[in-house]
Amino acid sequence: MITDNNKNLAQWAMDYALKNGCQSAKLVLYSNSNASFELRDAKMDKLKQATESGLSISLYVDGRFGTYSTNRLDKKELESFIKNGIESTRYLAEDEARVLPDASRYYKGGKPDLQLFDKKFYDINPDDKVAVARAAAEEVLGKDDRIISVSTSYSDGEDAAYRLTSNGFEGETKSTWYSVFADVSMRGEGEARPSSYWYDSSLYFDKLIKSGIGVKALERVMKKLGQKKIASGKYTMVVDPMNASNLIDPMISALYGSSLQQKDSFLLDKLNTKIGADKMNLTDEPHLVGASGARYFDSEGVATERRPIFENGILKTYFIDTYNSKKMGVAPTVNSPSLLVLQPGNKDLDGLIADVQKGILVTGFNGGNSNSSTGDFSYGIEGFLIENGKLTQPINEMNITGNLITLWSSLVAVGNDPRMSSSWRIPSLVFDEVNFSGL
Repeated sequence: MITDNNKNLAQWAMDYALKNGCQSAKLVLYSNSNASFELRDAKMDKLKQATESGLSISLYVDGRFGTYSTNRLDKKELESFIKNGIESTRYLAEDEARVLPDASRYYKGGKPDLQLFDKKFYDINPDDKVAVARAAAEEVLGKDDRIISVSTSYSDGEDAAYRLTSNGFEGETKSTWYSVFADVSMRGEGEARPSSYWYDSSLYFDKLIKSGIGVKALERVMKKLGQKKIASGKYTMVVDPMNASNLIDPMISALYGSSLQQKDSFLLDKLNTKIGADKMNLTDEPHLVGASGARYFDSEGVATERRPIFENGILKTYFIDTYNSKKMGVAPTVNSPSLLVLQPGNKDLDGLIADVQKGILVTGFNGGNSNSSTGDFSYGIEGFLIENGKLTQPINEMNITGNLITLWSSLVAVGNDPRMSSSWRIPSLVFDEVNFSGL
């Protein structure tokens, strides 16, 4: 928690920096705490608790820039810390692109509370937290003789930050989070030891789904029994909502100013170019109340806004911070997405599978990589063979290969089943003619 005394100290630190040789500065005062209770077979295995608070200050001195952090929040300590930082910055190379954002771009306040903080956070009894993890384990234990182990956990935390810049920005954020997780491993055929997991997360304790987590993990691992490779070839690929974000991630990474400026992005110079199929409609929705990832300003203090990223497959924006905008000579946007929403379709995962005659449902990615410069990828996968709209054989030790632009151009259907607790609301996806390598 950040108190008024902490804020006063931060404002004093900013003033002190400006009076001692710093032309401009930005400052972040942060406070984070988290706890996790990890159980193995319903017995306590690990307890972790951590609390961190500190101050990070970025100093702009004579055309040079340096960032320094400390957790010693005492005026005497901060005096020498800031003076040393200013002197150290003078040894760095000049960089005219290191400037604060234009003050007109800052969030000015006045919008409704985004409701990201659960006031119950401090009142939850540790015994109740352990009970959530234990209940998930007890849903599984004794249900099948082939079960090897059941790992469950409950975790929660709070994050708070207070930001200042010397050219007029002041902003505060605070949020809470909760999660419950279950992982089940079983004896399979021969030496096989398949495992699977399930989890739920929420910003509010009362909205966290606390039952059925173990049951779902057990169901998922039992479906894996008898996994094997199948013949290589081109298949329709269905990706479940637990894993669909894995295919969005390299697309988003290629949109960052840092990648574009270093010419390490396969989407360089692709603005307003068709990248994907018409069903690819991805939007940044930063102002959804009570939603993970919602925010009114980015880490620079720049105001966020609803922002189309892909419209009917056409790339509409990059994520360019102030520094990279200066280096590239282009207009800045925001430095990162907030809350990604892929426009849903009208069928759930089962409905999408029912429409596939010959395909593979991907329920996990196991290693692999994508080339940030070319968009070429190779990922290990596991999942199920689909025949005539039904899952017929669990599979593993297969790979998909291709190019991300080609892949997203082959998107033929989007589900209606994103994980609403995630800051990336990506539903099930269906791609046509994907290369699978197996037997």
